[in-house]
Amino acid sequence: MTALFNGASARRANRSARSVLADLQVSVGVAGLAAAAAHPRLLASVDQHAAAVRDSLLGDRRPLTPVALAGYAEGVRDAALQHGWRLPQGPVDWSAGPDWVLTRLLAVCALARAADRPAVTPPAG
Repeated sequence: MTALFNGASARRANRSARSVLADLQVSVGVAGLAAAAAHPRLLASVDQHAAAVRDSLLGDRRPLTPVALAGYAEGVRDAALQHGWRLPQGPVDWSAGPDWVLTRLLAVCALARAADRPAVTPPAG
């Protein structure tokens, strides 16, 4: 019975995490990652933040899961909100260089996108 409960809990946590990440993609990721593709300085900043997130979650030793990424993003957002940060209303001017919190959340979006892509295996030959 415990194994069944643990499996159901894990599936529920995964669904919840994917929902958090989907919301983050809509509010930050879609526009931010498109802007990063067009602005090398922003892309470099997102890459640096992504490396820091990976290091924080030990992503170099084990795969980054949706649960880990969503938990990290919620932690960053919640801490920022406690310190007076607010998600900008309306479109973000990504070319001006977003604040630390938005850049960190955008890095989580980039990592989540990368984790969802299937690994490419070179053809045998």
